[in-house]
Amino acid sequence: MRVIKVTFLNQGKVYEIFAKTVRQGELYGFVEVEGLIFQETSSVVVDPSAEKLKDEFSGVHRTRIPIHAVIRIDEVEKSEQGPGKIIEIDSDSNITPFPNPMFDPKKRPDK
Repeated sequence: MRVIKVTFLNQGKVYEIFAKTVRQGELYGFVEVEGLIFQETSSVVVDPSAEKLKDEFSGVHRTRIPIHAVIRIDEVEKSEQGPGKIIEIDSDSNITPFPNPMFDPKKRPDK
């Protein structure tokens, strides 16, 4: 089975999710991620990051991620599929969001 790992930035955090399908979205500048896969936990130890991710995407059939937020898309073996997670970016991190000239919160269109 084909499994795709998508790593992207969202609200200052790095998200790592697994899905069955990733394609260019119908909306310009977006990647569509469909068929999200969450690792079933059979042990007593629960990763709070994985649980938060599962709660955030519960009930989501398809999500669209802005292309400028995507860090990496990998096709992985099913055996390499780990739990999805949310990683806090610390100040020493070398991950920087791509500049987005299309939206500047200081410049509102109604002013």
